[in-house]
Amino acid sequence: MPLTAEQLDAYCTRIAYSGPRRSDLATLSGIVAAHARAIPFENLDVLLRRPVRLDRDPLFDKLVRRRRGGYCFEHNTLLLQALAALGFDAEGLGARVVWLRNDDEMPPRTHMLLRVALPEGPYLADVGFGGLTLTSPLRLEAGPEQQTPHELHRLVRLDERELMLEARLGEGWTRLYRFTLERQFPIDYEVANWFTSTEPHGLFTNNLLMARPEPDCRYAMMNGEFTVRWRDGRREQRRIAGADDLGDILDRHFLVDLPKEDVAAVAAAILPAAA
Repeated sequence: MPLTAEQLDAYCTRIAYSGPRRSDLATLSGIVAAHARAIPFENLDVLLRRPVRLDRDPLFDKLVRRRRGGYCFEHNTLLLQALAALGFDAEGLGARVVWLRNDDEMPPRTHMLLRVALPEGPYLADVGFGGLTLTSPLRLEAGPEQQTPHELHRLVRLDERELMLEARLGEGWTRLYRFTLERQFPIDYEVANWFTSTEPHGLFTNNLLMARPEPDCRYAMMNGEFTVRWRDGRREQRRIAGADDLGDILDRHFLVDLPKEDVAAVAAAILPAAA
């Protein structure tokens, strides 16, 4: 369901996007860059055992009105709704995340990304992949290396149906996720979202994961570790000192103003000594 005209205006204000509103590559690139920078990747609600809603109005209220972030299903559902309101021909796809997994593992299809049809050809858009969220669209074409404002990426063909997205990190290529071009429907995401947000031993139910890019760096948090990765290769990392420090990092670097009681609850989950 597309955003309403009023919601689209509020979304563009939320991400500080004031460019053209045409269904073309320039508009898509501007919105992807602005969205990735303004709305953080975060799983705070999942960690606090709160439901994650993907229907339009509750999702809009959380990410736009309350200026929160979310994870892939939330980010890319909102982007899909905004693109639909702008007249883009876009649809959702599903991927299996293989980043930091063994080559022989076959993970579930629990990541959402978008395919956008443009006069130049199909493009991939994904504003919900955490510490390596795309900050520009990619041509949906296997082979060529493609530069983004941050990392170099490429798509590798695995077989006649499946593609792999890879990022250049340091001197080598890192596998991120594998996907087909089969369209996914809202019910597919509802099932994957329910599993991801409730699985007792899952990554998101047991860890705090946050990320947000700036033009010259990426901010990331994994439980009690806060990291800044600069585009020039520098890396700064430190332990979070306690609940006050956590709240300050959330506010300053991830643009999330969380109520004090929620900050305390998150600190208790990831920094037991801070509770």
